[in-house]
Parts: sequence; C-alpha cells; structure tokens
Amino acid sequence: MTKIWETASPRETWQLGYEMGQRASAGQIYCLDGDLGVGKTVFAQGFAAGLGIAEPVNSPTFTILQQYMDGRLPLYHFDVYRIGDAEEMEEIGYEDCFYGEGVCLIEWSRQVAGILPETAVRVWIEKDMEKGFDYRRISVETE
Repeated sequence: MTKIWETASPRETWQLGYEMGQRASAGQIYCLDGDLGVGKTVFAQGFAAGLGIAEPVNSPTFTILQQYMDGRLPLYHFDVYRIGDAEEMEEIGYEDCFYGEGVCLIEWSRQVAGILPETAVRVWIEKDMEKGFDYRRISVETE
C-alpha cells in the first residue's frame, strides 16, 4: 500500500518524519530515497525526534552508520551512498542492526536493495520546482 504526502516546507517534512518515528516499532527498517538535496536528512532528523532522540542527527555519509541509543528505541541511521556492494554492509555488521531491537533508517537504500527485507517501509522524497522550492512529494510504501 502506498500513501502520498505533500509538504510545503522543511518543517512539514520534518513533522512527517517525526510522526513516523513516533509510530515506529522495534525491528522495522525504513528505506529513505530521493535525489541529493530533497530533504532526506530533514526527514531523518524528524524521525529521530519522534523516537525521542535529543542529540543532533546528521547524515552519516562518511561513517556509513550512526547509532543513537537515547530514544525509546535505538536508531541505526545508515547512509549507504558510498557503498559499493552488500559485502561492505556485512563488514559493518548490518544484520545486528536489521534484526536487533532498534529501528533502521537507511538513506540511499537502493544501493543495497539486494539485502533489504521485503517488509521494509520505503520512503521516496521528490521535488517539483513548478510547485515551489520547498515543495516535496513523499511516497511511503508498506507491504
């Protein structure tokens, strides 16, 4: 099932992430995709806040994985933009995160599509400049 939201500001994108973070449960995997600059990190920051994480959340581009343990559930925030293949994910122990007690949020998840479970929630963020600089169309697909 796919639901579509339209946001008109970074704050609204953050708020949607927040609401999804509040509803997230242990063992869920959220795949976050979209072009550069569409607001994936803004969404991720809202998502983390929805889990009760107070510390700053940034895209873990160079570390691949950032772990946040101070919310109601652990958050494993991946940015796999620079991943070459699934073997690199094995080296960082992705299975412990995917099948642990926390929630995974994976930016650029299409880079590792072969290891993602079918139950993953897929979030796609798109811009439409004709509708304004801050407009975003956010599609959320669940099984």
